[in-house]
Amino acid sequence: MALDFAKGITEFRWHGRGGQGVVTSNQMLGKAALAEGNYIQAFPEFGPERTGAPVRAFLRISKSPIQVYAQVYNPDIVVCIDPTLLDVVDPSEGLKPDGTLVLNTTLSSEEIRKKFNFKGGKVVSVDATKIALDILGRPFYNMPTMAAAVKASGVVNIETVINEVVERYPGKIGDLNKAAMKRAVEEARIG
Repeated sequence: MALDFAKGITEFRWHGRGGQGVVTSNQMLGKAALAEGNYIQAFPEFGPERTGAPVRAFLRISKSPIQVYAQVYNPDIVVCIDPTLLDVVDPSEGLKPDGTLVLNTTLSSEEIRKKFNFKGGKVVSVDATKIALDILGRPFYNMPTMAAAVKASGVVNIETVINEVVERYPGKIGDLNKAAMKRAVEEARIG
């Protein structure tokens, strides 16, 4: 599904925990969309501001100026980077009927649909945890999960996102994230 600008604004909601890079991923995708000539709004929502606490972030992308100044209640795309949150939150809550779920999980699309009683849209699963551990040697799975979201949504070109990440993290860290993102694009399962 490529971004349908005829519909207006494409909205994302991200789920993760403090310290996992939810806000950073949201910003990187927003910067990539901006680099491709779009208008954006990117903002986080914090609960208790501590490492490990649930965090949400929101992103709007549009070809026209954005005049909405509220939280995203009915996103087109939901991205959950932390697989442990799947036992705590329902990522499909509020998702548009034709929306897309992007989850860091080993579950299949069928298992995800059953678990969340999600009958609409697309389900994208990627084992971003394994990818991060294999390539980065640490559980930094935000960038691979974001890459899967880019693949599923077509909202921006993956190379634009990779360029933003490499610019923010030059050198070895950027190169490792680039490799993790490319692998996630290859391994993301869309159902």
